Amino acid sequence: MLVLKEHYTIRDVLYEAAQIYGDNALICAPRNPTRDYYPDGISFSFTNTAEIVKGLAEKYAQAGYGTPHKIGLFLASRPEHMMHKLAMNSVGVCCVPINPDYRTNELVYLINHSKVELIVTLANQKHRIDKAVQQSEHKPDVITLEGFEEQLPNAKTLRVSIEPQENTPASILYTSGTTGRPKGCVLSHRYELAAGDWYAKQGGLVSIRPQQERLYNPLPLFHVNASILSFFCMLLTGNCQIQPERFQVSRWWEEIRESRATIVHYLGVIIPMLLKQPESDLDKHHSVRLGYGAGVEPQLHAIFEERFGFPLVEIWGMTEMVRTLTDNMPPRKVGTRAMGRAVPGLDVQVVDSEDNPLPDGTPGEMVIRYSAENPRKDFFSGYLDNEEATEEAWRNGWFHTGDVVVKDPDGMIHFVDRDKNIIRRSGENIAAAEVEAQLLLHPKVRQAAVLAAPDEIREAEVMACIELKDEDNPGVSLSIDNLSNEEKQLIAEEIFNFCYENLAYYKAPGWIYLTNQIPTTGTQKIQKHKIFTPGDDPRKTPGVIDMRAKKKRNI
Repeated sequence: MLVLKEHYTIRDVLYEAAQIYGDNALICAPRNPTRDYYPDGISFSFTNTAEIVKGLAEKYAQAGYGTPHKIGLFLASRPEHMMHKLAMNSVGVCCVPINPDYRTNELVYLINHSKVELIVTLANQKHRIDKAVQQSEHKPDVITLEGFEEQLPNAKTLRVSIEPQENTPASILYTSGTTGRPKGCVLSHRYELAAGDWYAKQGGLVSIRPQQERLYNPLPLFHVNASILSFFCMLLTGNCQIQPERFQVSRWWEEIRESRATIVHYLGVIIPMLLKQPESDLDKHHSVRLGYGAGVEPQLHAIFEERFGFPLVEIWGMTEMVRTLTDNMPPRKVGTRAMGRAVPGLDVQVVDSEDNPLPDGTPGEMVIRYSAENPRKDFFSGYLDNEEATEEAWRNGWFHTGDVVVKDPDGMIHFVDRDKNIIRRSGENIAAAEVEAQLLLHPKVRQAAVLAAPDEIREAEVMACIELKDEDNPGVSLSIDNLSNEEKQLIAEEIFNFCYENLAYYKAPGWIYLTNQIPTTGTQKIQKHKIFTPGDDPRKTPGVIDMRAKKKRNI
């Protein structure tokens, strides 16, 4: 395994890895005849990758790009995403991956907030980026992947350097926060390499064998899991990342068998979908040694392992700090939402609302740090242009995760719940405040409260509770008792469509509940916990309207 030195940059590691691992495969796209790129699959060796990256880096440098420039990538999960990211990082440019599910106003926000110098997109998606740029105050250049070699424009602003340092920003990943608009997490070269090094050295059930692993990761490259955690582990250890376009239950086992995967990454949503497939003599006909992920439902954990013949190793991580907690040492606590113990380099405490440590067995917020002496080592560099939010998250010397956990006397940490203002749906963190802000823009909505409804497949679904405006008296709510069921359905569909057209599809309400009054305090603060009776399933409340069938990835 390549030894990570203290002041290495991504460029240093890439070229050293290419010298050591040579013809070993580094990035593969599995065969998929339904895909519009590389339908027969493709594999890039360490040497191939280094050569491609070097050529792209020279192009970027010749065009005047370097530190402190930022460039957006709107390339979904194509292998070219990683090639361009590595090339940018090699000359000190910061990569800003863009979620392909973003709608125009979300793209406008990202462009204005990140102030990217350039956006690289696909020819068939350029019209979407062009539309967003037209509506943005900041005006980056836009170029297609297909026209990159001939049409790369010169940088609009002067660079300072093309020699990255360990603390140079390598990526800015946008993640939902409790206050609404996504925050840009700035990740340095050191952060990204340390994440891969951490994964490579976890041991136990997660023993990464140098030059022997083929890791299948169906999670998108615009998230931290695939583009940083697993990729840099593979880069450091001489192994291969198999990168499908996205998770497809119909292709999962075929791609895993054909690609000879030894490790698979998963989210909780994947497990029940696989278990619902008909049992087969081929269920254990694969090379997988372990699954690595989060969110498996406790009652399905052992059932899955028995049927498919490999352990699901539960982890915890987040964009701000993806050096994971991992339940990797026997005896594992299968089926208990266990997610690992604190270890050197990842200190953990469970605290109350005043940051006082709680005794074992008492639920509280999980706070983390590297160590008392150097709490922020190898964490994210901060939220882009938001020092106040960064310092608030780091109050009292600990990073506040927002996750509620409980710790056993033996140190094992169990997941309990997420921050009440974050909805976790199929691996995406959705800020309730962002959806509420969009709902309040609709002319018929007087008040809105968004919360998580249970979902047997997706972990949670977005539920919007809405008071309507009385058109004759806008200061009060419309009595829905005077509306027919047909009228309520039409209004709910109108509101859903409004959200669906302006937010990424997964953020739109899957359930809509029109109500005469959303409970509030004397100071008009919404009391979400009083909307539904505690312990009841909100989906079964009379009048709740199911919109889930209308939520599709593409408009």
